Amino acid sequence: MATSTSAHLDSMDISPDQVSASEVENLHPQRPRAGSLPLHHPSYTVGYIYSSEMMSHFSPHGHPEQPARIQKIWLTLVRDELNKRMKWIPIREVRRDEALLVHSEDHWNKVIALQYLSDQQRADSEEYYEQMSLYVMPGTTRAALLSCGGVVEACLAVARNELKRTFAIVRPPGHHAEPDEHMGFCFFNNVAVAARVVQQLTSLKRIMILDWDVHHGNGTQRAFNDDPSILYVSLHRYEQGTFYPCGPYGSMISCGEGPGLGYSVNVPWPEKGMGDAEYIYAFQKVIMPIAMEFAPELVIISAGFDAAAGDELGECLVSPAGYAHMTHMLAGLAGGRLVVALEGGYNLDSISKSALAVTKVLLGEAPDELPSLKANEAATETVWLVAREQSKYWKSVDPKACEPQEGLEPISFSIPEILKAHRQHYLYTNHEMMQVPMMTPELEGRFSSQVMCTSDIFENKTLVVFVHEFGNLRLELESSTTCDVQLERSYLIDFSKELVAWVRKEGYALLDANLYPKPSTTVQSRHKSFEDVGRDIMTYLWDNYIQLSSAQRVILIGHGPGCRPLIDLVNRRAITVTKFVKAFIQVVGLQKMPSFPADVDDVRVWYQNCSLVIVPSAHPMMGPLVKPKDIRRHGTILPMEETRQIKLIAHGLPAIKQFVNEELSKSPLSNRTNRIP
Repeated sequence: MATSTSAHLDSMDISPDQVSASEVENLHPQRPRAGSLPLHHPSYTVGYIYSSEMMSHFSPHGHPEQPARIQKIWLTLVRDELNKRMKWIPIREVRRDEALLVHSEDHWNKVIALQYLSDQQRADSEEYYEQMSLYVMPGTTRAALLSCGGVVEACLAVARNELKRTFAIVRPPGHHAEPDEHMGFCFFNNVAVAARVVQQLTSLKRIMILDWDVHHGNGTQRAFNDDPSILYVSLHRYEQGTFYPCGPYGSMISCGEGPGLGYSVNVPWPEKGMGDAEYIYAFQKVIMPIAMEFAPELVIISAGFDAAAGDELGECLVSPAGYAHMTHMLAGLAGGRLVVALEGGYNLDSISKSALAVTKVLLGEAPDELPSLKANEAATETVWLVAREQSKYWKSVDPKACEPQEGLEPISFSIPEILKAHRQHYLYTNHEMMQVPMMTPELEGRFSSQVMCTSDIFENKTLVVFVHEFGNLRLELESSTTCDVQLERSYLIDFSKELVAWVRKEGYALLDANLYPKPSTTVQSRHKSFEDVGRDIMTYLWDNYIQLSSAQRVILIGHGPGCRPLIDLVNRRAITVTKFVKAFIQVVGLQKMPSFPADVDDVRVWYQNCSLVIVPSAHPMMGPLVKPKDIRRHGTILPMEETRQIKLIAHGLPAIKQFVNEELSKSPLSNRTNRIP
């Protein structure tokens, strides 16, 4: 039974600054319990596995695979209170019959026997285990059994539709453990055993295992090398077979055998230093097309975080946002059934931040924005060669689309730039809208042709400010799985026609701001986030254009990522904004919570009186778990039976018109020409 202090995680009210490592024992149940009991509200769809009992496996001499790895991840989730949004799944030991679905009986007996070694026997065998990249101690067997059993339970909870997604925070890792041998910090192959148990006990048979650990999962591939029901995909440092675990297994031509030929996909990096651009490029060009063609019923991530920036063993550069984007893409497969199982990762700061980013995606949050990405030459060459090999087995893989394009950049145009130019031409031709000049070289370089205004901006007493983010195909990662790129990226062009037509029919001035910046070449700008850039440009437009106009009534409309910069503008220029803005409208998709201004100088009261928030009816803020005070922070909230922003804003346009008319009727125009002070 679980300890009484930990029987119900919902009852805990843990302040992030109150949690210390010494208190970990009291933050979660410790003992295994049969089955997955509903310890949380039934609406919870994400679960986790964690037990400090797995920390009983440790090296007295210090070792990268240390107990603090899972402890630091757990504490990070607790400090962000993510554990309160997830169901705890009781951990248990893997059973013998389950382990034997992958491992030999001799292998099982070897691991079980470790707990009975005397001190002298362990000392005598220390050199042997070091050669196997292992260490053993009395707690090793228990930790290995729990680690494997934990991943089994995490997978069964998803496969049985008890939960949608789970995160198994376990150690020791498993992907190097082969059917007959333990090695590379691993004793049982946790993910392989779990996949076999799912196939045996549930109706799910087609399973994809994505291994992004910096080392090749030799044990996992070997377990399924001839099995077409398991798609194994690995991205790893290979370096011509000299990087651990070494040898030809894991090369790009190591594609399985017999009936399983083509169901092992290896992306073998030829050098260290691979980061977000390289990993996501491989996902877009090879991994996701194959995954869509395979059509898995369950996806399991062998989530080693040793390719993360800061990990000295991996020496790669994947960021938390990079891991989040890869998770987000995989979450679009298998009806959303996704399990994340911890493998490697030995920098405590890197592993905890990366795990936090992945967990947020599991909970439905959108990944953080990535900067402009361009995969390096070594990666593009590798992906092209992998595509050539895998095209023998998968119709969806097109080597020509992956062929390196060195030398074509000077004569090429990106699709987003073409669409921006088209939109600028349309606004000028049909509505005589002009480009708003920027005063600084940096702003001009990043936003030229993206901010347009009607010619009456300085004379008209009613001004509509429409702020949006046009997007870029390389960042629309979900579109790589839907194959709906053109439609997704053309929606702002189409919608602007209706919006501009309405504004001009009403006789209002319009300031239209596309806040997706062009890639910057300056060091200072490259370190600015989208939020920082959006905040700067909106403040610039307010100070140099809106503030100098004759507008007595200003309507702010934010679409998607364009909402946050408008809130930041309110926080920066509260006095003038609250005086002249009469309607504040946010159109927010499923991924983001609507923002609200800081509670100073009665700004919140002003915001509540003039705000309209349009969200999908399935948005998290409309669910039972959202606190009433979070709802009351906004004025009018309009849920709509639509999830995609393209249709959401189109369907919401009549409501926007009505809301604006009602708010403006409360503020009749005066005859005087009033400049914003």
